[in-house]
Amino acid sequence: MQRPAILREPQSPVDPFALALGALVWVLADSPRAERLLALTGLDADALRSGLADPAVLGAVLEFLAAHEPDLCAAAEHLGVAPQALIAARDSLT
Repeated sequence: MQRPAILREPQSPVDPFALALGALVWVLADSPRAERLLALTGLDADALRSGLADPAVLGAVLEFLAAHEPDLCAAAEHLGVAPQALIAARDSLT
């Protein structure tokens, strides 16, 4: 007998938007890292605020992490996912 839908194991990976938003929160929690994000991506605070639902902006956040493996691994650990999940989310958003 099949279990009811709400009790089944998840069939899809973590939502890329949710992962990217979690990663952004992690980045912004550290001022030097946040400043580096803004400097390297060319984004500013207003662009981040207005781009929270924009796949390109969220993809840029994940690309920023992907370009620096120590941050990628630390963010993944903080979010409870494998670093590959952040890379997959980036690929999905870009």
